[in-house]
Amino acid sequence: MKITLKDIAARTGYSVNTVSHALAGKTDIAAATREEITRVAGEMGYIRNTAASGLRSGRSRTIALILPDVANPNFIIMFRGIEAFFRQKSYTVFVLNTDENPVIEKDAIRAALAQNADGIILCPAAGDAENLVYLQKTGVPYCLIGRRVAESNADYVICDDEQGGYLAAAHLFDAGHRQLAFFNGDGRISAAKERLAGIHRALKERGMTLPADRVLALSVKTDSGNRTRMRTFFEHHPQVSGLIAFSDLIAFEAICVLEDMNKTVPRDLSVVGFDNICSDFSFSPALSSVSVSKKTMAAATAELLWEKIEGNAPAESHIVLPTKLIERKTVQTI
Repeated sequence: MKITLKDIAARTGYSVNTVSHALAGKTDIAAATREEITRVAGEMGYIRNTAASGLRSGRSRTIALILPDVANPNFIIMFRGIEAFFRQKSYTVFVLNTDENPVIEKDAIRAALAQNADGIILCPAAGDAENLVYLQKTGVPYCLIGRRVAESNADYVICDDEQGGYLAAAHLFDAGHRQLAFFNGDGRISAAKERLAGIHRALKERGMTLPADRVLALSVKTDSGNRTRMRTFFEHHPQVSGLIAFSDLIAFEAICVLEDMNKTVPRDLSVVGFDNICSDFSFSPALSSVSVSKKTMAAATAELLWEKIEGNAPAESHIVLPTKLIERKTVQTI
């Protein structure tokens, strides 16, 4: 049987109005009374109807998190941080997956709006500037995480991708590697463009270049097509001794391909990834990676969106977090 406010009022001796205010956390009810009513409600198995309270308050107390690949551990870590922040605000975060597809992303935005989400956090798919124009017109508070879109003035929280590419290339150079390659993502993604720019800057300072045929654009999602193209690349570029990967997932894909070719990391190839997912998950081998401040990024994005919902955010917020290289066991000095 569903427990109602009237049932709790009968058990505690307080009025229905007092019970309602107490369970809503309103300060017109004494703290001791709120605690007593909350305790009894919990014992009775009461579940608050957030949809009904949302209709009364004008808020759904939900946040939509729209991500390009929910299977990516990097995004899982971000989700945890965002969900933890909004849980403290008594908000629920629901996740929508776009598969890096702008069409699916548009549907996800519409779904979030249909659910009356109070705010939206979006990691934009490549080529989605039109979706951001659409989202801005809705008036719903939103911000970007992990990527920015040059054609949009959307608020965002990202890491310093250009510096991250620089650090990865400099690390391999300092370890003696002169024949480098970059397994990149879709070139329309801001992180892909900026990481490549950082690699070029590091090599230019050292009197080197990265030839265009050493940059392989791949799907940022793991798939068999990636692995086929990686194998072909390794067969045609046996001289490459150092590899930078757009993400840790792409790096681990490359390592698996090398194992199938009877090669090992770092003996036959040194590898540096991006995202530093080994900070939260155990993978083998322990991958050297550029840390993109996942937890800090999640907290900063959640805080920014909350300020926008509350109407306290500055007119424009473009937050760029520092990156750093985490050395582990996939780079060998030669």
